[in-house]
Amino acid sequence: MLPSSKGMGKCSLLILMISAILVCHSVVNIVGAEDPYKYFDWTITYGDIYPMGVKQRGILINGQFPGPDIDCVTNDNLIINVHNHLPEPFLLSWNGLQQRRNSYQDGVYGTTCPIPPGKNFTYKMQAKDQIGSFYYFPSLAFHKAAGGFGGIRILSRPRIPVPFSDPAADFTLLIGDWYKSNHARLRRILDYGRMLPYPDGILINGHGTNGSAASFTVEQGKTYRFRISNVGLRNSLNFRIQGHKMMLVEVEGTHTLQTTYTSLDVHVGQSYSVLVTADQPAQDFYITVSALFVADKDLLTTTGVLHYSNSQKPVFGLPPPGPTNHIRWSLNQARSIRTNLTASGPRPNPQGSYHYGLINISRTVKLVNKPSQVNGKQRYGINGVSFIPSDTPLKLADFFKIDGVFRVGSIPDSANGQEPLHLDTSVMGADFRAFLEIVFENHEKTTQTYHLDGYSFFVVGMDGGSWTPSSRNQYNLVDAVSRSTTQVYPRSWTAIYISLDNVGMWNLRSEYWARQYLGQQFYLRVYSPVESPRDEYSIPKNALLCGRASGRTIPPPV
Repeated sequence: MLPSSKGMGKCSLLILMISAILVCHSVVNIVGAEDPYKYFDWTITYGDIYPMGVKQRGILINGQFPGPDIDCVTNDNLIINVHNHLPEPFLLSWNGLQQRRNSYQDGVYGTTCPIPPGKNFTYKMQAKDQIGSFYYFPSLAFHKAAGGFGGIRILSRPRIPVPFSDPAADFTLLIGDWYKSNHARLRRILDYGRMLPYPDGILINGHGTNGSAASFTVEQGKTYRFRISNVGLRNSLNFRIQGHKMMLVEVEGTHTLQTTYTSLDVHVGQSYSVLVTADQPAQDFYITVSALFVADKDLLTTTGVLHYSNSQKPVFGLPPPGPTNHIRWSLNQARSIRTNLTASGPRPNPQGSYHYGLINISRTVKLVNKPSQVNGKQRYGINGVSFIPSDTPLKLADFFKIDGVFRVGSIPDSANGQEPLHLDTSVMGADFRAFLEIVFENHEKTTQTYHLDGYSFFVVGMDGGSWTPSSRNQYNLVDAVSRSTTQVYPRSWTAIYISLDNVGMWNLRSEYWARQYLGQQFYLRVYSPVESPRDEYSIPKNALLCGRASGRTIPPPV
């Protein structure tokens, strides 16, 4: 209410009234304001690259290999216009960037039609209630073996406290194994039903063993953030910096207990953030990445350089050795990575206040991976089913109610590992708001890594042998780390808890990319019968339509 005008001059009263109107207008603008928009315009081409010292045909984004970083803040709207100048269809997917209520933008073939040659598609997404370190990559036709990947950094809003001081700089490190062979040749090997050869090397930000190492310049006495993502095709990797310790602060969107490590295992598909203080004498130091769980003859190693700005001498001696086949050591390190319950996430309330350990499990799903020959060709599967793509993206078939594209329940909730592998477009149904326990059981000698699009989950337990109900006695039900990609060690199990709060069609896959390509994946259909835009966004007006959805009319948004 305005104060009494008694005793006030007309001029003073007028000024007061105008001020009140301006204040009210400002409040309306604040309440109705949209979150900021970030615009990106990317051109996808082939180009010559030399990561291993030989010329290869790589996938470039705006002429870059790797592609440009996406830098944004919690709740920013991301508008990414992708022009496909390849002579074949193309798709980009977002590893860990959760598409809240919006699986149409997920960028895998089960949800999104490929961008045809010479055409473009504009992804419209939001970094809703997220922070952290992630990456994007091409999801079709084994394109991932040619590049086309880049980092994603989501910063907290300025007023949301972060549990460490601002670093002097923020570096993205994309590490991964690499082949000298063209990706099309690798794809043909898989299509013919054969196994891929062992990779030729390891890259750090596109640099391998060609004499041109990735270099990061630091100033003595300052602290830096390194965001490390394993964008490779198959190998678990160990990361370390000569003479320096690393403080782990974030894993795929979760602030962690600030534990210090001298080396860190990064399994394929995973992302970590560490703080490194330049507290050593002024010289250059090795950044070393090497393969894990391999025989000495198969050990792959590459190096970069941590360069002090006042360096007095170059790197010296041999790169620091790391663990190679120490699975128990790696398992114990994984168990030590836990959530920082006192830290805020993307919102003011502490992210650890979600008491996942007190929620009743509504369903247990046990997933067993299996390799086998089907029709004389190598295939991989989960619970006896090897996934084959349909002629129409599953999400479009679901929306337009097109029969015969997929069948909910075409993959069972559990398997004993003895069923013969068969081909199907496997889709598992799940109810919106259900709380699932998923157990990954690995009977093989190789480490598996699994990713679920659209979600983060709590990694509550992992151990050797087979999982039994009594394995729950060792679960961490208080501060397990929440992430979107988890490893399963050889002849071991990993258990996760997940709240199905994101309606859509979501890809659960092996991050060992040849296995994903040959069927070790399926789709989780999280369904709400209400079909309300409150639970899931309407199909985008610019959605590409293909297969049996071609020629359909996209209805106006609700």
